[in-house]
Amino acid sequence: MSSNPNENILTGERFGAAAKKTNNILGDRIFRVVLTACGALILIIVAAMIAVMTQSSWLSIQKFGFGFLTGQTWDPIKGEFGALPFIYGTIVSAVLALLIATPISVGVAIFLVEQAPKSLARPMAFLVELLAAIPSVVYGLWAIFVLAPLLRVYVQPFLQQTLGFLPFFKGTANGIGMMSGGIILAIMITPIITAVVRDVLEAVPVTQREAALALGATRWETTKIVLANANSGIAGAIVLGLGRAIGETMAITMIIGNRPEISASLFDPGYTIASVIANEFTEATGELYLSALIEMGLILFLVTFIVNGLAKLLILSVSRQTAQSQ
Repeated sequence: MSSNPNENILTGERFGAAAKKTNNILGDRIFRVVLTACGALILIIVAAMIAVMTQSSWLSIQKFGFGFLTGQTWDPIKGEFGALPFIYGTIVSAVLALLIATPISVGVAIFLVEQAPKSLARPMAFLVELLAAIPSVVYGLWAIFVLAPLLRVYVQPFLQQTLGFLPFFKGTANGIGMMSGGIILAIMITPIITAVVRDVLEAVPVTQREAALALGATRWETTKIVLANANSGIAGAIVLGLGRAIGETMAITMIIGNRPEISASLFDPGYTIASVIANEFTEATGELYLSALIEMGLILFLVTFIVNGLAKLLILSVSRQTAQSQ
C-alpha cells in the first residue's frame, strides 16, 4: 500500500466510482429485463388465449370450416351452426352506437373544456365519469322499461311516416330491436369517449389558444385549431368506445331481441356474438354446440383485434397528416 495519504484517498474514490458505475449498470440490466418480461407477458397471454380458444373450437372448425362464417342457420338441435347473423348484429349495433355517440361525446367534451365555466364544468365532468361507472345491467333495465316504450310509441312510428321509404325504417315498431340496441350502446359509450376526449383537449397547450386569440381568431376558430391538434387523440377515444360497444354483453342482450337474422330494418330484432355466448353457454351440452360457441368467442376476439388494428392505422395516418400540415 502506498505511504502517500492523498494517493490512498484518490484510489478509494476511484474504486467507489467504479463500484457505483457497476451497480448502475447492473440496475439498468435488471430494469430492462423486468420491462421486457412485462411486455412479453402481454404477448404470451394473447397467444395463449388464441391457442386455447382455437383448440377448444377445433371440432367446429373441422366440421364447418369457412362456412361457419358465412352460414346463417343456428339450430343446436340439428347441429347446424352459422355465425353470420351474429357478426352482422355485432357490427351493425356497434357502428350505429358509434354514429350516435361520437358527435354527442365530442360536443360535450368541447363544451366542458372550451366553453363551460369551471363552476359548471367540474360537476358535469363528475357526472360524465359517474355514467361510465353504472353497471350494464342497470342500462339494460332502463332500456326495457323506458327506452323501448319510448321508441315504440313515439320515435319509430314517426320514422316510419317520414322515412319509411328507406329499408332501414321498415318493419314492425315494437321498440325491441337493432335500433334500441344501438341507442343503449351509444348511451353506454358516450361517457367513455367524452372523458377521453376531454383529457385530450386539456392536454393541448394553452399557448396555442392564446396565440390564436391574439391573432384575432374567434372562439370557434380557436376551437378548430385545438381539434386539429388533438385529432389523433380523439380518434383513439372513438376506438375505445368502439371496443366497448363490440364487447358489451348484458345491456344489449336485454334489448336487442336475440333473434339470429339478417335484416336491413333497424326495427327488427338482432343478435350479437357476446349475447349468444352469454345466453346459450350454460345450455351447450353437446361437444359440437360448445365448440361452436367457443368459436364464436374466437371470432369476437379476432373482430376486435382487426377493428383495433385498422383504427390504429387510422390514428397513425391522421397523425402523419397533422405533422405534415404543421
